[in-house]
Amino acid sequence: MHTRPEGIDLAARSRARRRALQALYAWQLSGSHMNAVIEQFRHEQDMEVADLDYFEDLLHGVEKNVDALDASLRPHLDREVAQVDPIERAALRLAAYELKFRPDVPYRVVINEAIEVTKRFGADHGHSYVNGVLDKLAGELRAVEKRG
Repeated sequence: MHTRPEGIDLAARSRARRRALQALYAWQLSGSHMNAVIEQFRHEQDMEVADLDYFEDLLHGVEKNVDALDASLRPHLDREVAQVDPIERAALRLAAYELKFRPDVPYRVVINEAIEVTKRFGADHGHSYVNGVLDKLAGELRAVEKRG
C-alpha cells in the first residue's frame, strides 16, 4: 500500500478517480442529479476499497463548478467542450477540478492519473489529447508549481 506522510492511501485515491470518471461519464450522459449517480456507484462493491470522501469531493466539485471548469478548459481545446469524447471530457473536467481546487494534489499526479484513466476507458489516442490539454492548463493554473 502506498501512503503519503499525511496518511493518504494513494491506491485508494486512484481507485476513487477511476470510479469518479465512470460516475461523471454516467452523469454527463444521463443528466441525472449527481447525488443519484453517487448513490448508484456507492452500492458497487469496489467502492469499499476506494477513497469514498475523495470520490464524492471530485463529483460534487465538478458538478458545482462545471461552467468554470469548462471555461478554463475551452482555450486549450480544438473543439467545443460538448464535442469532446465523453470519457475524455470527464477526465478533463476531473483533472481541471483537481488542478484548480485541490492544490494539495501535485499537478504531475493529476495529469498522470487523467492519462491513465483515459488509456483505460477512452479511445486509442484520447490520452495524448488529454495530456496536451492538461499540460497547458497546468501551466496556467499551477505556473509556480510547474516552474518550481
